[in-house]
Amino acid sequence: MSTATGTRVLVVAKAPVAGRVKTRLGAEVGHDAAAQLAAAALLDTVVACQGAVGADRCLLALAGDLADAVRGDEIADAVTGWGVARQRGATFAERLVNAHVDVPPGGPVLQVGMDTPHLTADLLRAAAEDLDDHDAVLGPAEDGGWWVLGLHEPRGAAALHDVPMSTPDTYRDTRRALAAAGLEVGATAVLRDVDTVADAEAVAAAVPDGEFARVWREVRR
Repeated sequence: MSTATGTRVLVVAKAPVAGRVKTRLGAEVGHDAAAQLAAAALLDTVVACQGAVGADRCLLALAGDLADAVRGDEIADAVTGWGVARQRGATFAERLVNAHVDVPPGGPVLQVGMDTPHLTADLLRAAAEDLDDHDAVLGPAEDGGWWVLGLHEPRGAAALHDVPMSTPDTYRDTRRALAAAGLEVGATAVLRDVDTVADAEAVAAAVPDGEFARVWREVRR
């Protein structure tokens, strides 16, 4: 059986609370609008993940409380059937490592965030297929970070513990750390994270029918 048919998808995300998510974008469009956009991005991500592997093979590692979030009830409904756990750790790198460690046994895992609402089920399936030939896969983002990490074994995520996150070199440093841990790392398509108005414009134009694009059009009126 190929890896692609047995893969789970793990979304590491923040509850979309104004002032706590998309703060760079919020500085440009307002933090309330940024939280609306973050909620839309998370909802689009949920749709892509479920389309790739089905709700029963999806997991959410959440920081914050959906009860306090923009569209929190809608997001909670959207992840019905998912495994949901709270993030653990003082730094983002620690939370990423722990999110993988907390995944129950049961096959390879693709981990994504909520910054790429143009993510598609096909992109996730392609990343899962790459795991057939590698110990890990890492998808580069245009800003120097990464949008997906695929691992056969959750313990492989321990390599991320000391990697600086959210820097222009995060992809390079993560790839080096995985290789230093003895993992053969494959690459995927390059995606663009949404951090600025220019990013939002580009992503909304690329996937105009998505929820993110719909909310972006409202924000820009």
